[in-house]
Amino acid sequence: MTWNWEELDITAYLARIGYEGEAKPGLETLRSLHRAHVAAIPFENLEVMLGRPVPLDLPALQDKLVRRRRGGYCYEQNLLFAAALERIGFTVTGLGARTRAGASSRRAVTHMLLKVEADGQEWHCDVGFGAEGLLEPIPLEVGVDVRQGAWRFGIVQEAGGARVLRTEHSDGWFDLYEYTLEERITADYVLMNHYTSTHPRSSFIRRPVLQKAAPDARRKLVGDRLTVTRPDGTTHERDVSVDELSDVLVREFGIELSDDDSAELIRVHYAGA
Repeated sequence: MTWNWEELDITAYLARIGYEGEAKPGLETLRSLHRAHVAAIPFENLEVMLGRPVPLDLPALQDKLVRRRRGGYCYEQNLLFAAALERIGFTVTGLGARTRAGASSRRAVTHMLLKVEADGQEWHCDVGFGAEGLLEPIPLEVGVDVRQGAWRFGIVQEAGGARVLRTEHSDGWFDLYEYTLEERITADYVLMNHYTSTHPRSSFIRRPVLQKAAPDARRKLVGDRLTVTRPDGTTHERDVSVDELSDVLVREFGIELSDDDSAELIRVHYAGA
């Protein structure tokens, strides 16, 4: 399938993520682009909190994530990344996953990830999972066990055939999500996005969720609770007050809202409107 790469302003995208290398298909380019995207564009659900739709067409994604320098969640980020990779010359396939991350029951398929071909091998790419997500691609192979900075990731296969991406916590392995190699198309993500952004049981419509992965820390703001986790397992948590919310969004996640949007976010979240 195509990811509408012809609609992408590749120069603006590369500038947004701070990538200055040669844009040609190959593993080193793929790794560098993945790392740069994760470092530059945070995970966030603020449009949902502000009562707005989350469009997935490429012009809208470019306007939000590139021109306005905002973040997004998995569909927004990985659809933009897929278009950029295809524009450069990579072969990209969309996949779907069931998020685990501590869930007590099996969830629906609501997460997007990518399979990308580079240097004769298939790679598991995902720039849209948030704080505990991959910093760079890993081989799309069962049994993979890699370190990215101080973080450790692995892929195992379960009896039913599903593959599980997991990361290491201080007390052992922690499952992030399960997935198969069934190809997904844009229409699948539109349907998933509708659930994620509108369903009463979706975790993304009740409170702000912002996350950012880095080699030295995993940052999360869920509701008014800011958590920073270090590779040694130490965690610092604190509440974020109304007065400092805007500063925290800029300092910790690189997101600068307009005055009107900041006021509306505070009204909706803190006042419970």
